[in-house]
Amino acid sequence: MSESLTASRPDLVDVSSRPTEPEVIVPAPTPTSAPGLNGHDKPIPAEPLARIEDKTSRIEEKIARSEDSMQRALARFEMATNRMNEVASQAELAAVRGEVAFISRRIRTVPGWTALVGSSVVTAILTAIVIILLLRFFPGALAR
Repeated sequence: MSESLTASRPDLVDVSSRPTEPEVIVPAPTPTSAPGLNGHDKPIPAEPLARIEDKTSRIEEKIARSEDSMQRALARFEMATNRMNEVASQAELAAVRGEVAFISRRIRTVPGWTALVGSSVVTAILTAIVIILLLRFFPGALAR
């Protein structure tokens, strides 16, 4: 098949007939100049371009470091905010505990159920005695 290709096109060379040689890769030549960026066709030497690329890579590294430090600062700020929220909630809990303790002390000083029932019975008996005395000694006082 390779013979038919080489016979029809003389510019193609039959590679199978050549002895195999190790392939040598030649690096591409470095450009000594590139077209100008300012609109002129005046070439810029390759050395300043390399320096500009180095400077831009250093600037990019500085930006990356500053972004990293900014992220760390934000993380620290968030941790501090969370700690302050916890402290505030603990302070609120302490205030609530104080209020509950105050209310429980006040409730302990309030008379119990038997004292309330006893005072109600005494009040009812005294009220009945006062009414009976009023009716006996002042018969017209309650009729008005």
